[in-house]
Amino acid sequence: MIPQLTGARVRGDLDVLARAGLDLDDFIGEATDSVRRAVPWVGACVGTHDPATMMLTSARKYGALKAHNEHDRLFGIIEYGSEEPTSFRSLAVSDQKAIGMRATEAAEIDRSERMTRLMRPHYGFADEARLLFRDGTAVWGCLAIFRGSDDPAFTADEVEFLGSLSEAFARGVRSGILTRLAHDSMPLGETGGPAVVIIDANDGVAQISVGAEERLEQLRGNAHGGDPLSLVTSLVGAARRTLASPEAPPARARVRTASGVWLLLHASPLRGATGATGDVVVTIEEARPPEIVSLVVAAFGLTQRERDVTRLVLQGVETKEIASTLHVSAYTVQDHLKSVFDKAGVRSRRELISRVYFDQYVPRMGETVGATGWFAG
Repeated sequence: MIPQLTGARVRGDLDVLARAGLDLDDFIGEATDSVRRAVPWVGACVGTHDPATMMLTSARKYGALKAHNEHDRLFGIIEYGSEEPTSFRSLAVSDQKAIGMRATEAAEIDRSERMTRLMRPHYGFADEARLLFRDGTAVWGCLAIFRGSDDPAFTADEVEFLGSLSEAFARGVRSGILTRLAHDSMPLGETGGPAVVIIDANDGVAQISVGAEERLEQLRGNAHGGDPLSLVTSLVGAARRTLASPEAPPARARVRTASGVWLLLHASPLRGATGATGDVVVTIEEARPPEIVSLVVAAFGLTQRERDVTRLVLQGVETKEIASTLHVSAYTVQDHLKSVFDKAGVRSRRELISRVYFDQYVPRMGETVGATGWFAG
């Protein structure tokens, strides 16, 4: 049973942290440590997700998991390549915010490939609790915390408490994404064009193009970061599942480098002359504005009508025409714009456009366009 005062203090701390405009690393580190005061853990992993596809976009690890990245690639394959009902992607389409593996059906933990193949044999963990960072209908990330064989299992009360932190975590992750600007971004390499990694049927790197290792290195985080190749293997697991389940979400993710540049990663299964081979090709390239706008606008936490107004503003539509298009008055449009400006931290349409594109694209509009149809610089 979590003491009432402790629970209230942790909830309060999370709410303050989520509204403080912290960098993503700072928010996740402090928030995860705060949770530990109410729900003790020996190891913790926090992932951020592309809300459109629920694909992993970054990972940070604490406690017994910190700096132990040797099994991250296997995690990606298991988490996204299996049919487990306790995978984060499966939980995202349910109405659940948090679960405890031992607090679910008794046999669920023994059926979990994640627990039996990875967490128990390699880390000695006997129980896991999982939390989704939900904000309305979108999921922005997840928390997995673990206990050892000598620790008590996570209780239903603890799982319920974790669920109460879901929205605060989502708000903090959204805010953290918006703090990382790209005006000081490092070059993406001299080769230009997309980088390619081919993963074979045994989950090994079969081939990798010039520049791909450099781009993966740019995805490496701080001392708490995981193996960037886990993002690749997550996509591989998801891509293989699309062969059997064409209706499955696409294996693609919009990912932000440590320097603030947006990349697009996507995976496709390869076929040989006799059918599927198990090999998967993963492409990494700089994301273009249409691929990023919806994610950035969603991160502002706008209402649906505010998103409609923002979409038209980004298209250069004037206030009167916006009012006519949305069948509202010009005064109502101005009210929506004021709310959008407040949430985005800007004061004008021009600043809003710059904020949406994070100065990654607008300053480059005068650069030469290369043979790929993208900026050559």
